[in-house]
Amino acid sequence: MPVINLGVLVSGRGTNLQAIIEAIQEGKIEGRISIVLSDNREAYALKRAEQNNLETRYVDFKSFKNREDYDKKIVEYLKEKNVELVVLAGYMRILTPYFIKVYKNRIMNIHPALLPSFPGLNAQRQALEYGVKISGCTVHFVDEGVDSGPIILQRAVEVKDEDTEESLAERILKEEHQIYPQAIQLFAQGRLLIKGRRVYIQ
Repeated sequence: MPVINLGVLVSGRGTNLQAIIEAIQEGKIEGRISIVLSDNREAYALKRAEQNNLETRYVDFKSFKNREDYDKKIVEYLKEKNVELVVLAGYMRILTPYFIKVYKNRIMNIHPALLPSFPGLNAQRQALEYGVKISGCTVHFVDEGVDSGPIILQRAVEVKDEDTEESLAERILKEEHQIYPQAIQLFAQGRLLIKGRRVYIQ
């Protein structure tokens, strides 16, 4: 059975990376992680990758003149590994138009809110401050906007009266770990069709 090559970009703890690693090990994703790249040398995600014998690279943003030069280096590493799907797993940089053009409709991200509500940073805080009763998470393709690309999968999470940012984030994260591997598998199976803003699952 053919498997697709994944390139994962990380900046932090890497819990979604861990969920993807486990889904591959359990045969729930027909893919392999070819490389894990980070802009943060201290990212715990890199340790998780190394513990699972995955190739990792830290790329220091400060050693490049601008964002596009940095992204060109990242793309170079991805191409070396024949990466077919780029997976953003807690990656804290906004991709340049150059990067998005090279991997058009082949970059996925997960966001801890029901987009288009509460894009950008601190989505859980935004949800609590707004007073919504339901939040959740969204897997989407990445376009040139912030958290604005076509939506693949969403999962709703109830917002409780006693919720803090942390408690809501924790419950949303559990759902993220379910739907991100599902979305990657749908891509691996060639079952995602994008028409305009809509993603159809075939």
